[in-house]
Amino acid sequence: MSDLTHIDDRGRATMVDVGAKDATERRAVARATVRMSEATAAAVRAGDAPKGDVLGTARLAGVMAAKRTDELIPLCHSLPLSFVDVEAEVGATTITLTAEARTRAQTGVEMEALTAASVAALTVYDMVKGLEKGVAIAEVVLLEKTGGKSGVWRRA
Repeated sequence: MSDLTHIDDRGRATMVDVGAKDATERRAVARATVRMSEATAAAVRAGDAPKGDVLGTARLAGVMAAKRTDELIPLCHSLPLSFVDVEAEVGATTITLTAEARTRAQTGVEMEALTAASVAALTVYDMVKGLEKGVAIAEVVLLEKTGGKSGVWRRA
C-alpha cells in the first residue's frame, strides 16, 4: 500500500503532505450538465422559474461551494483561491455549467472546480424541480487541469 499517495503505512487514508512542493499557478475547469424538458429549459431561459433567477443563483452557489471544498471533501487541502467563476449556458434541453478555479498553491485546484460545477448543477435541480420531476444531472467532468509537475491535462 505504500505506493498509494493517500494511504499511510498502516493502510489508513491520509492527507498528502505537500509541504515540500513549490507553489505554482494552477487552474482547473469542470463541467456539469443538467438535462430537462424543452419547456423547463425555456422557463429558465426566460427567467420564469417559480424560485427566481436559476442561473444567477446557481452561479453564486457554485462559487460559494468552491470556497468550502476542503470542508466538504475529506483529505482536500485548504487553498487560497484567486479566482472562481461558473458560467451557465441554456440549450434546448440542457443547462451546462462550466466552472473555473485558480490558485497559486502546492496542490491542484480540480476538486474546487468539480465542487463548483456539482453544486451549481444541484442548485439548478433544486430550483426547477417544481416545474419538472424528471430533471437529471447527467454528468460532472473535469475538462482541464494546468500547473504543477503535470503541466497541462485536457479531456480528450
